[in-house]
Amino acid sequence: MWPLRRIVGESFLSLALMLLAVGAGLADDKTKAQAVGIGLAAGLLSLLRRGLPASVLLAAAAGSAPFFGFAPLLLVVAWSAGRRIEGLGRAGGVFGLAYGLSLGLSVALEPHVSFSLLAIAGMFMLVVILVPGLAGRYWSQRRTLTDTLHEYNAQLLREREMIFGQARMLERQRIAQDMHDSLGHQLALIAVHTGALEVDRELTGQQREAVGVLREASVAAMHELRDVVGVLRDGADSPRTQPGTGTGGEDPGPASRGVAGVESLAETSRRAGTPVEIRRTGEVRPLAPTADHAAYRVVQEGLTNAHKHAPGASITIGLRYEPDSLVVEVANGAVKGPVSSGVASGGQGLTGLAERARLVGGMVHAGPTAEGGFRLAGVLPYTSAGEGFPSSPAGDAKPTFVAPPDDFRAQNRAGSAGDSDPVIDWNGLPKELAKAVNRTKRGNGIAIGCGVVALVAVVLVIAVVVAGVFLVREADKAMIEPGQYDAVKIGQSEASVRDRLPDGDSFLNTGPGDGAPPEPDGAQCLTLLSTEIGSSWDAEPVFRFCFRDGKLIEKKSFETA
Repeated sequence: MWPLRRIVGESFLSLALMLLAVGAGLADDKTKAQAVGIGLAAGLLSLLRRGLPASVLLAAAAGSAPFFGFAPLLLVVAWSAGRRIEGLGRAGGVFGLAYGLSLGLSVALEPHVSFSLLAIAGMFMLVVILVPGLAGRYWSQRRTLTDTLHEYNAQLLREREMIFGQARMLERQRIAQDMHDSLGHQLALIAVHTGALEVDRELTGQQREAVGVLREASVAAMHELRDVVGVLRDGADSPRTQPGTGTGGEDPGPASRGVAGVESLAETSRRAGTPVEIRRTGEVRPLAPTADHAAYRVVQEGLTNAHKHAPGASITIGLRYEPDSLVVEVANGAVKGPVSSGVASGGQGLTGLAERARLVGGMVHAGPTAEGGFRLAGVLPYTSAGEGFPSSPAGDAKPTFVAPPDDFRAQNRAGSAGDSDPVIDWNGLPKELAKAVNRTKRGNGIAIGCGVVALVAVVLVIAVVVAGVFLVREADKAMIEPGQYDAVKIGQSEASVRDRLPDGDSFLNTGPGDGAPPEPDGAQCLTLLSTEIGSSWDAEPVFRFCFRDGKLIEKKSFETA
């Protein structure tokens, strides 16, 4: 099915060719019925040129010989056939047949045409048929080559992505193996030694409780390490182990590393001797898995920093459900005493946390409070790109927490959803690259069009110059001025008269024409055209000189049709 734009364009083109054919038919002294018939045939052939390029080209070439109204149609059909006829040999054969058919019918309809006129007709057909065909074929081949290069480039990009993906997977497996062999072993030793220390009878109750907290923390760290190793190896979250199903019947820690696990984090800190308060405001709403896990990490990072840098200070955890996002806060009070400098700190926790929040469309803020404490806050949207979780309430706009240039999802939305390939779907390209591609294609199209027009114009100019020179020469053979006619006197010798006049051997000199007076008996007459204009469009002024017995016996000036 044609799109609406093509239907409108084809309709206007067909109508224009139809009107041109009717006008050319009337100018060629055709009847109104014949001119209308030529126009309808031209309009029908214009509509069929896409489906039957070779047949329509041959039909238009055959019709252009008897009907001049087919000449505009022949230009359009030749361009279209050059684009659509497949195979160089087939295209050459069709265009050669069309050229020979048009030229042959022209000669058949005018059997007494001179060789010079035949050469002009052949050049005209060459410009009308072969030049548009070559231009159309070049445009089609260039477009095919461009599409092939796009496909090849897309294949190369896909192969590169596959290679990168395989290398990334191998590196993740290596990292996972190193983490499992090193950290797993150390955490297992910590869990075993703290478990043995917890049942030591010499420990007081408070010491035994502190050792229990250490043991549970080491066990939870082991399970989190196992999850991280699973993600690195498989590229997806590994199944969560439910409470009581860990090795040796140990509780692996919180059942969910999301907002639901915040209470467990707070309880662990309370058992370590730190007062922790949780404040919840607003209507509880679900988050996307990535945002839910980010909220858990914000609380975990805040508690860890508070324990390291402000031991013993009270901690407040805030979960504030706003209309468009969840605000997670962890604030601790002022430090009550000197802080030990023996705690290891990588300095990358807040940086990684900010990156995690940015990837889900949120942001993180950290800074001191007015009371001398420290506050860590994260703003996390309820929805994430490509995740089918509830959207914000009706009428609320989707939140934007980061600037568009820094938003990873805005830069590659097609890739985040996983449903389309930006290499295959050109609409998934970045805007700058898409504009550059479109601008390049548009510029190349304009350059090709200008080149084709220039080529056709050069050929036409050459043809006009050659035809003009040829017509001037032919006119010198067939035309004289009235002064030359008056200078010739009856009774002069035939040789002297013929020396002063052209021989009249030209395709422009077609004879006396209709309405010429009869020639004298036994005389040989020379008919020449006048350089003057006739009394009407249908009248042609003619000079005739008749000779007999080597002398000029008559000269006449008259008009013929």
